[in-house]
Amino acid sequence: MTSTTPDPAPAATALPASQRPQRVTQVRVLRAEWTKLRTQPSALWALSAAVILTVAVGVLYSLLRVARPPHGAAASSSFDPVSVSLSGVQLAQIAAGVLGVLLVTSEYASGLIRTSLAAVPRRLPVLWGKAGALAAVTVAVSLPAAFTAFAAGQSVLARQHLAVPLSQPGGARAVIGSALYLAVAALLGLGLGALLRSAAGGIAALLGLLFGLQILAGFLPGSWSQDISRYLPATAGQAVTFARPDPTSSLPPWIGFGVFCLYAAVLLGLAAVRMRRGDA
Repeated sequence: MTSTTPDPAPAATALPASQRPQRVTQVRVLRAEWTKLRTQPSALWALSAAVILTVAVGVLYSLLRVARPPHGAAASSSFDPVSVSLSGVQLAQIAAGVLGVLLVTSEYASGLIRTSLAAVPRRLPVLWGKAGALAAVTVAVSLPAAFTAFAAGQSVLARQHLAVPLSQPGGARAVIGSALYLAVAALLGLGLGALLRSAAGGIAALLGLLFGLQILAGFLPGSWSQDISRYLPATAGQAVTFARPDPTSSLPPWIGFGVFCLYAAVLLGLAAVRMRRGDA
């Protein structure tokens, strides 16, 4: 008498496709992180704030410059109408960075991160999925806002014949660069949030990086202050948002943006090391 052992393979394949175990891939993790992002109330508020600040501050500053137009050859030659209409980006970066911080710290605060890491045992795809979803949605929202701010600001500046077309050298690059700058600012916040795992600590560190370092650099002797400031995160990154950046105080646009990206990459790298080795 012989006995046979049933083959478990047919039972597994007999399950409906929706119930079969699915292999964890970066694409599936990205979709999951996109779902988390679009269902998080803080994301809507932060993105709305970034849009409002980009457009409203740009228009208000354009109105101010119309009331106080540049006088003299030197002032007129250094006047940058594009950067005037995009001045709201300097405040919108706070909203974008805070969104990055909250995207990860909210999961640590609620304990949802344990579920995420249990579903993705390798852990790092979770961080890369958050980074991809965050960068994509920030660019998608901030790019139309930057074009709107440019158009609205130039319509205001036209009252004093200060407006320039988008085709002006550096104009389109500054508008697109503003959206890219906000996306990297959001990634900077994501890296800080994943590294510190505290909303308060992450936001404080973000403000310190974007504004505090510039204040401290201002206390250095004149030449040192100028040389060091151009390599600080905000100063380096914002060079891409100017049509005509000042070469004495700013790096070339894309080089400065590259330096800003390097800051975000370093923070995300440190966050990846901690996520890989640390506990949830």
